[in-house]
Amino acid sequence: MGRVALVTGVSGAFATLVARRLADESDVDKVVGVDTVLPAGDITGVKFVRADIRTPVIGKVMAVEDVDTVVHLDLSPSMRGRAVGKELNVIGTMQVLAACQRSSVVGKLVLGSSSAVYGTSPRDPAMFRESTAARGGVRTGFPKDVVEVEAYARGFARRRPDVLITTLRSAQLLDPVIASPMSQYFRNPVLPAALGFDPRLQLVHVEDLVAVMAEAVRRDRPGTFNVAGDGVMLLSQAARRLGRPILPLPPFGFATGARRVVRAAGSDLSPDLHRILMYGRAMDTSALREVFGYDPTYSTEQVFEQFRAALRPGVLAMMGGRR
Repeated sequence: MGRVALVTGVSGAFATLVARRLADESDVDKVVGVDTVLPAGDITGVKFVRADIRTPVIGKVMAVEDVDTVVHLDLSPSMRGRAVGKELNVIGTMQVLAACQRSSVVGKLVLGSSSAVYGTSPRDPAMFRESTAARGGVRTGFPKDVVEVEAYARGFARRRPDVLITTLRSAQLLDPVIASPMSQYFRNPVLPAALGFDPRLQLVHVEDLVAVMAEAVRRDRPGTFNVAGDGVMLLSQAARRLGRPILPLPPFGFATGARRVVRAAGSDLSPDLHRILMYGRAMDTSALREVFGYDPTYSTEQVFEQFRAALRPGVLAMMGGRR
C-alpha cells in the first residue's frame, strides 16, 4: 500500500506543484489537497477538498480520507494585515497539529517552514546552521509566526514520538511565474535599498524545493533541514544584472519608505522583506546534503539568472514557463 498524502494550502502555486509531483509518485496512492478556494493551476491526479485548516473540519477530512502523511504548506507572509497572517499561519497550524494528534493513522508530517525562523539582525552569523538560534528580528510579523509554528511542531513531536517529522526551512524562493516577496520586489522599476547596506541574498529554485518535499514524503528523513542554492548574491549585483536603479533610503524608517516607493510604482512590498533588504540572510546546507541526501541542482546565481532571463519579452514562452 502506498501513502495517502494531504497537502494544505493547495491553491498556492507552489503547493499545487508539490501536490502534482506527489500524485506522480508510484509509492503515493492518493493525494488530497485542501484549501478554501479551488487552485487556479492544473491539479490532475489530486483530490481537492474545500476546507479551512483554521477549523476542526481538517480533522474530519484526514479521517475520511485515511491520511497517513501530512504536508503542511499553508504558511506564508500575508499582504492582508498582521491579524489575518497570524490566524492563517499559527491558528491554522495548531488545528492541523491537533488533527494529527487525534489521528491514529498519521505517521509522517512534512512542515514547509522558512529561513525567517532565524530572524534578521546585524549580529547574524555568516551562515545559519539548523541549530543556530535567532539573534533578532523574530518578535513581530511572519518571522514570529514561523518561530511559533516550529515550537508547536516540537511540542507535537513530544506528544506523538511515533510520528516522523521533517521540517524544511526554505530560503527565498525566486521564480518568474510563482509569486513570492523577492520576485515581487525585483519586478519593480526602481529598487529601494537601505543607505549603507548591501545585503547577501540566498535563493532557492522551485524545482529543488519541490524535489526535497517529494523526497521527504517518499523517504524517512526526520529532522530539520535548511534548503537553499549554493552561494549568495549581493543586492547591488542583482540590481546591476537586472538593469534596475537602486534608490537609497535612510535606514531609519526604511520599511515605510520602501513601501511608499513600490506602491507609487503600482506594486507592494512584503511587510517583513525590509529586514532582509538591510541585513540579508544565508544558511548552511551541509545537513541537506550529508544527512537528508539531496544536493541542490541550482545555485543562487543560477536561480537569479533564470529569473532575469524570463523577465525579457518572449523568453518565458520559449522556456515553457509553468502555469
